[in-house]
Order: sequence, then C-alpha cells, then structure tokens
Amino acid sequence: MVTELLVSLLLLVAAGALGLVFRQLHGCRVMLRTVNTHRIAARSAIQKRRMDLMEVRNRTKLLEETVSGGTSAVEKVHKAISSTTFGLIDLFSRDEDFRKNAMKARTTHDQTSSEIYSAVRTTNRALHILADTLIISKVEKRIISRHTRRPRNGDDQSG
Repeated sequence: MVTELLVSLLLLVAAGALGLVFRQLHGCRVMLRTVNTHRIAARSAIQKRRMDLMEVRNRTKLLEETVSGGTSAVEKVHKAISSTTFGLIDLFSRDEDFRKNAMKARTTHDQTSSEIYSAVRTTNRALHILADTLIISKVEKRIISRHTRRPRNGDDQSG
C-alpha cells in the first residue's frame, strides 16, 4: 500500500516535471520564432538599404548616359543644320569674298561648337564623379558602419 502510494506520488511528480518541460519547450519555441522574426526583419532592412543604394547608383548612371546621349544627338543635328546652311551658302553664293568669309565662319563655328559639346560631356562626367563621391560614398559608409557595428549589451562589455 505504501509502495503503491509512493509509486503514484513519483508518477505524479514525473508527470508534473514532464508538463513543466513541455511548457518550457513551448516557451523556447516561441522565443526562437521571435528571434528568427527579428533576424529576418534586420536582414530585410539591410537588404532594403542595399537595394536603395543600387537604385541610386543606377539612377545616376542612367542620368549620366541620358545627358551624354542627348548631347550627342543634339550635336549631330546641329552639325547637320550647319553643314546644310554653309553648304548652301557655298553652292549658291556668287561673291568670292562672301564665300571665303563663310568658310572662315564655318571653321570658327565648327571649332567652337565642338569645344562646347566637349565641355558639356566633361562637365557631365565631372558631375557624375562628384555625385558618386558626395552622395553614394556616404550612403555606402553608412550601410557598412551599420552592418559591422557590434551590438551593445551587458554580456559584450569587459570590465
């Protein structure tokens, strides 16, 4: 009788301990899910910053290429118009002095316009480099410093 009571009591204690272990296991699973959720959110934030940086880079590159391509298109149209104009003057002009002056004007015009379009392209490249240096480099440094920064809590500090 005492043995049966003792066995029943031990079974009851074992069942209680087993219930406590299952409860702690459930609590650990909940905490693990919470930690995993925070880890995923942190990685998502890092990935979002990386994607934002990539978007800024692509936009600046697209802007530089657009300005460069637009400049080339305008230059070609400008050359076509000036060639047509000066060609017509050369073709239909009967005065030799006027023709010589037109040739001098054409040479000056072509040289000046070539220098202007070259300056536009150089300025465009310089602005792209400046934007890269001022904006993109700062954003990269900010992302890197956030990524490599150690978390501060009581366990990491040495005393």
